[in-house]
Amino acid sequence: MRFVRVFVPVLTMGCLLLPITGCAAAVKDTPVSQRTIAGRPSFPDKMPGEINKRAISSVHFRCAPAFDEPMMAVDENPESITIMGTAEASQEQMIAFIKQRNTAPKLNCSVEEIVNYYYQEAGAEGVRPDVALCQALKETGFFAYGGDVSPQQNNFCGLGATGNHEPGHSFATPQLGVRAHIQHLLAYAKYKPPVQALVDPRYQHVVQNRPDLHGKVLTWTKLNGNWAVPGKNYGQEILMLWREAQVPDGSSASLQAAQKKVSKAPDEAANLIYRGIVYYNRDDFKNAQADFAAAHKFKPQSSEALFNLAITAEKLGDKKAARKAYDELLTLQPNHNQAWYNRALLRYQSKDYDGALSDLQKLLKIEERSADAQNLIGLCHIGQKKYDKAWEDFAAAGKINSANMNVLANQFIIMACLK
Repeated sequence: MRFVRVFVPVLTMGCLLLPITGCAAAVKDTPVSQRTIAGRPSFPDKMPGEINKRAISSVHFRCAPAFDEPMMAVDENPESITIMGTAEASQEQMIAFIKQRNTAPKLNCSVEEIVNYYYQEAGAEGVRPDVALCQALKETGFFAYGGDVSPQQNNFCGLGATGNHEPGHSFATPQLGVRAHIQHLLAYAKYKPPVQALVDPRYQHVVQNRPDLHGKVLTWTKLNGNWAVPGKNYGQEILMLWREAQVPDGSSASLQAAQKKVSKAPDEAANLIYRGIVYYNRDDFKNAQADFAAAHKFKPQSSEALFNLAITAEKLGDKKAARKAYDELLTLQPNHNQAWYNRALLRYQSKDYDGALSDLQKLLKIEERSADAQNLIGLCHIGQKKYDKAWEDFAAAGKINSANMNVLANQFIIMACLK
């Protein structure tokens, strides 16, 4: 699944000509629904009429497809990966990763420049630049935005965006926005002040008012419930993106490298997963399935092997095998967002609406700001003919992410089905 699947026109960047405080005020005065889609229409929270049942039975609603990017195994436990450190993914990998997910990012610079700023600014302070960039990708939806923060703010990590449509802080240039992000991470991870001149307006707030956090949050998973609230799986989701950025492609060179890995240690699950991913990216799903199954045999607790088995089974059209792998994975790792969504989608497609709703509610307890999950809840309610609930679901999804075009399309479709 592509984290960003559909895109909307970039807003006019005239706000960049304003002073920083003026830009923040201008953004705050702009309706949330129009911060990333100029002229996005408003829909009432409650359905304003009755559904034409004949009309709604002939239309097709939209939802995000299943997550279908394989996951690479890592030697380190996610809970042990520190905020401070050096990059493992190259700048070239990160550039390709962003462009693959979003062909039209809403940035006030090029993708190459934003990646370079992260490697410059984080590298100067000793923060892992590739993981910090993945945090920005999570916060902005791969620079598609759609929440409280607007692209022209150059605010890549939600600084000061505390909810209730508060847009947070703005920065004059993308590089200063990156610097503020890195400095805010430093406030959590180090006692020493930043090397660069301080631009993070909330750095001193952490230093002076949060002695429980300042210098004590050493790993990405410790950001859970601290940087993001409730954010129960916040750090793990950042690290999942980081791992995806390092996934090998389907080239012949990658296959040769993978064959060498397996030949040296044929019973090593990580090597089999690596080769399986190469096969998967070559659309050789049978060989990919064999490698993922072997990896699962050698390491039954590998969530990567199980997830990859599930998505490969879906590619092969074996929904029963996919469902079995998701069931086992969610028993092993109950906070696996992608698995909850994918299993819910399988249930929805088989018209098990109650089962799908149960999965989606569990997903929303982990990640309450998932517009895709809220949107799919609406589709389940359509399937149950609970149209008033579906209307409210689409409205709630639009408030989470106004730039989600599946949600907007569904709001138009259900509006067109009113008598």
